[in-house]
Amino acid sequence: MLYQPERHEALAPIAWDEARARATIQSIFGRTVRAQLEGSYWPWHPNDLEPGDDPSIPALPLYHGAAGVIWALHYLQDVHAAAPEARFGECFESLVEANRAALGGIADDAAASFLIGELPILLMAQGEAPTQARADRLATLIERNLDHPARELMWGSPGTMLAAAFLFEKFGDARWAELYRRTAARLWSQLQWSEEHACRYWTQDLYGRRSTYLDAVHGFVASASVLIRGRDLMEAGDWLEWERAIATTIERTAVVENGKANWRPELLAGDRVQPWLMQFCHGAPGFVICLAHFPSAALDDLLIAAGEAVWAAGPLAKGASLCHGTGGNGYAFLKLYERTRDVRWLDRARAFAMHGIEQVDAAARQHGRLRYSLWTGDLGFAVYLWDCVRAQAAFPSLDVFYGR
Repeated sequence: MLYQPERHEALAPIAWDEARARATIQSIFGRTVRAQLEGSYWPWHPNDLEPGDDPSIPALPLYHGAAGVIWALHYLQDVHAAAPEARFGECFESLVEANRAALGGIADDAAASFLIGELPILLMAQGEAPTQARADRLATLIERNLDHPARELMWGSPGTMLAAAFLFEKFGDARWAELYRRTAARLWSQLQWSEEHACRYWTQDLYGRRSTYLDAVHGFVASASVLIRGRDLMEAGDWLEWERAIATTIERTAVVENGKANWRPELLAGDRVQPWLMQFCHGAPGFVICLAHFPSAALDDLLIAAGEAVWAAGPLAKGASLCHGTGGNGYAFLKLYERTRDVRWLDRARAFAMHGIEQVDAAARQHGRLRYSLWTGDLGFAVYLWDCVRAQAAFPSLDVFYGR
């Protein structure tokens, strides 16, 4: 079996209700604005605490903290999904400093991390009120991250390459395109070859060990998504080489059973047991989302088989979040709807949306609060609901960064 049934739950038989979806977006938005701690940010959710975390110090990164909350609140307003106005532009400078203080001894090494460091906070600030000094700092962080040993989206150069792409799309400055190309060239030079699987891969020196992740945060397909996004910034011949490499690795690592497909977490795991996960950060949903804009039809059958696996598994029992929840999995259906225009995928996305609303409500009753984060909590799910309303897919901070 390509997934673990105990990680999933039966889909609630609730008809799509656009009015309820819109009301849930506004409720999450309003409750989040009101929950900001006086003189500070937002409280931790118990499910976001890791061993060693101090719950008295608010979480701050884009991934699971205040930066992501502010991103989502601004974005929902910019796309007219929520009202009234609640801007936090004056917080960016102090948020950078608070995040550095919270990161402590790793602050300098983590500064360029796309999901944890100061980089995304500076990206937001630059979008609100661009300055030359901030642009120079961003360029320094991107260049400094070229040889980061993680070679993945959260900490490594693929994350800073994505930042360069967002900056080029927003401002059109050639320096961002050049930094994007330099990063892509460095990543190409860092690819390794697996004789066993006859495909290319990266290693990630991450969290004290070397890995060969394939997934949509730390792995090969996350980096592939950034390369697909910026392919028009490359020479045509360079992109063709990338296209062949990406397609080969995805095809060689897929496992297909009865018309359904999934991918294990690592290419080369040795004796480590690899669980069959079915969530954005490990498994088929993330592959569909990251590869949805692959320009040829070479992977279409695999993407559809992956979507069928996500549907067969059902909503995730962990909740409604993006990274490892029902909303993140639902984005795979929205992506397939955009790619195929087959309405069954939109129907499935909206079915997951209604189930996710039930999960958000149940968790709020249990904990007496929402989960104030972008990738792991309710703010990301609110953006997913908006995309279900408008029948389009823009995965927060991966597909889209600037709402205006």
